Amino acid sequence: MKRIKFFTLLLLFIVTFACEKKAPNNDPKMTGKDHIIDKRVTFNKTDQAIKKVYVPVYSNIYQRTRNDRTSLTSTLSIHNTSETDTLFITRIDYFNTEGKLVEKYLESPIYVNTFETIEYVVSEADNSGGSGANFVIEWYGDKKLNPLFQAVMIGGLGNKTFSFTTEGIYFE
Repeated sequence: MKRIKFFTLLLLFIVTFACEKKAPNNDPKMTGKDHIIDKRVTFNKTDQAIKKVYVPVYSNIYQRTRNDRTSLTSTLSIHNTSETDTLFITRIDYFNTEGKLVEKYLESPIYVNTFETIEYVVSEADNSGGSGANFVIEWYGDKKLNPLFQAVMIGGLGNKTFSFTTEGIYFE
């Protein structure tokens, strides 16, 4: 009998503490807020040209008709693929389907350390971007840097969930 009580109490203890709910990130828009560069820091534009990347994302997608849409959560991921050099980001702007600026994500430049990834999230409840939203990112760094800019969208229909990715393309 003592054994049953012991195991019952042990099980109750495990269930109680195993189901602890973690607090969500207070600012889901960006990870890595400590990456802001002092506004007084400048760089020599002749040594490191700023490059632009366009990353398509989707706030929602069409289902059966143009009026029947599924909302999505979109995550922009910026990966520094270098083992030796820091990546500097000077602009992350979010545009809607009509090409109008929805939000400027940076007030000052940020950095991304070697092999580090930073992310920006557009929540499922935010439909401001529409079905043809996009991010424009401007960055600079060593000439041999080859960062990766991706977006992951996730959503659901009924009891099924799905996700897909897009990759950024360079433009002038």
